[in-house]
Amino acid sequence: RSPQKPNKRQLLLGYLPMDHALWAYELEKKRSQYSAFKDELLVNPSEVTRRMEMTISKRKEHNSEGTGFLPRAEIVQDEHPLSLGKTSVWNQHFQESETVEQIDRDVKRTHPEMQFFNGGSSDESLKRILTIFAKLNPGIRYVQGMNEVLAPLYYVFKNDPDQSNSASAESDAFFCFVEVLSGFRDNFCKQLDNSVVGIRSTISKLSQLLKRHDEELWRHLEVVTKVNPQFYAFRWITLLLTQEFKFRDCIHLWDALLGDPEGPQATLLRICCAMLILVRRRLLAGDFTANLKLLQNYPPTNIDHLLHIANKLRGLVPC
Repeated sequence: RSPQKPNKRQLLLGYLPMDHALWAYELEKKRSQYSAFKDELLVNPSEVTRRMEMTISKRKEHNSEGTGFLPRAEIVQDEHPLSLGKTSVWNQHFQESETVEQIDRDVKRTHPEMQFFNGGSSDESLKRILTIFAKLNPGIRYVQGMNEVLAPLYYVFKNDPDQSNSASAESDAFFCFVEVLSGFRDNFCKQLDNSVVGIRSTISKLSQLLKRHDEELWRHLEVVTKVNPQFYAFRWITLLLTQEFKFRDCIHLWDALLGDPEGPQATLLRICCAMLILVRRRLLAGDFTANLKLLQNYPPTNIDHLLHIANKLRGLVPC
């Protein structure tokens, strides 16, 4: 059934259309699709082999009235665990196991201070989402930190007061995670690091924005104290500020980030620039060491005030 009131992130991210009449259809379609992804992509290779053996066995029984020999074409050599064939599900499984192990390690480190993420079903859901994403996106696969981007999405869906949303938190979080990353996909592609759309280009735009708005602060940071923006902004941008603020504040920040008409990239850069402006006095008084420490351990701040400052920078972000 369609939720009485959709989670606003479903609308902000384009997961649900604005047309209320289409909600039930879209939700059912997406949730069925995610279920199919799980069935197809999370099957253990031994299960694939078992199914093939059962199929072959049935065919063999069917052909038993004939020669009694199994046709050569039906002997599936590639599905043996020792097979090195590139198409072998076992070979693919061993190649993917390193990614799965990395996901497992990172998920265990996701907000350990919160009971919600302390093992159990939440961890398993995060691991499934990240594993399926990695398999569906071989060009990116899994990049460390994606778990931090996924966590707020899964949290808000799992804690949705509408039970139909809460029960489908995993599938909804998966598709919204895909939508979020689509807006920042190039920041996760190592091949694009030095391109006009990669992470270094994005950080350069932040530097240009600061220079355009506050050249004195820009000069002190980058020329006088020689604090390269990559030293702090790389984490800010790739992890969408999830490590700089308290979890609840991060969710509040994301609602503004995802709902802004300028788009998430430009909005994120405005917020990052506002973060620099808010600690301007301390930065101007600091040297390299003090400033780097401050920006890598950003102090607690009023999120509404931060967003107010960021709003004043509207229209200044370089294209």
